[in-house]
Amino acid sequence: MEQQTILAVDDTRANLDMLVAMLGDYYDVAVATDGPTALDMAVRFRPDLILLDIMMPDMDGYAVLSRLKEDPRTADIPVLLVSALSDAHDKAHGLALGAVDYVSKPFEMEELLARVRTHLLLVQTQRRLREHNENLERLVRERTKELLRIQQATIESMAALAEYRDPETGEHIQRVQAYVEHIATAARRLPQFAQVIGEDFIESLVLSSPLHDIGKVGIPDAILLKAGPLSAEEFEAMKRHTLLGREVICRVEKKLGSIPFLQVAKDVACYHHEKWDGSGYPEGLRGEAIPLSARIMALADVYDALICRRVYKPPFPHSQAVAIIAQGRGTHFDPLLTDVFTAEHEAMREIALRYVESEEQREALAL
Repeated sequence: MEQQTILAVDDTRANLDMLVAMLGDYYDVAVATDGPTALDMAVRFRPDLILLDIMMPDMDGYAVLSRLKEDPRTADIPVLLVSALSDAHDKAHGLALGAVDYVSKPFEMEELLARVRTHLLLVQTQRRLREHNENLERLVRERTKELLRIQQATIESMAALAEYRDPETGEHIQRVQAYVEHIATAARRLPQFAQVIGEDFIESLVLSSPLHDIGKVGIPDAILLKAGPLSAEEFEAMKRHTLLGREVICRVEKKLGSIPFLQVAKDVACYHHEKWDGSGYPEGLRGEAIPLSARIMALADVYDALICRRVYKPPFPHSQAVAIIAQGRGTHFDPLLTDVFTAEHEAMREIALRYVESEEQREALAL
């Protein structure tokens, strides 16, 4: 505590000399003889405690105290009022303005030392508590970053499994992540979605979107990589990738515990082939019974499938893909989200162009 600093403010030099004599053996004591000087010193030197006289010409102690508390740079410095005024109203007024204590003149050395020591000990304790809280916040931020890295590594590892099975999946994952982020961000501006689409929702959706086709790891190559159209039996088998995807993520959840993005990942994996009119799969959900994350993913997934070459079709022009999605408004897709997509279709095109490599697809996106 020897290094703690006190600023003594009094227009009478004899009073300052007395304070320095009383406190100088224990603390570093700086002095000011008027209010403006005291305010300047408080900002420049940030003392640990201010002893402030009330009765001073031009700017009295109350005015100085008010200015100290109004300035964020000095607001947290404790101020101990020192005055010959002993009326209860004067004390109450000073405390109401933000003073921490009141000492009457003439000084009683033991009382003054005890009060100064008490308030400086509080300052020291508060500082240590603040440093402790800052350290805790830093540790929480570091732990949060570590968890995010673990989550991201888990997602990338799982998504890589699907990519190994289906060569088209890699770039598709990157594009879809960007699509869903843009669609969700744009939809958030609508009053119908403003309360349900927040930063956490968007973050979880973007983080989990690479897992939407993770269930394809369980589909036989003869079906997954078939060049021609699927038979009715093969299509039924292919549809199982939605349930398999949810099952895979449920197993991860049992190991990692309940993490918000995994719930979103389950919804996206299982329900991104559901349709607004109830004709989709695997459960035939209808309308808003389909999770919002899956409704957004449906738009992103279909758009990307349309503009990309597949073993069974060439890439469709961007304009044709947008027209097909618009035709699905209210049947395949959520009507409001479809409107968002069509309004943002140029942004979708720009996203696709960032992640394409073939000239054929680039040409199709230009149309």
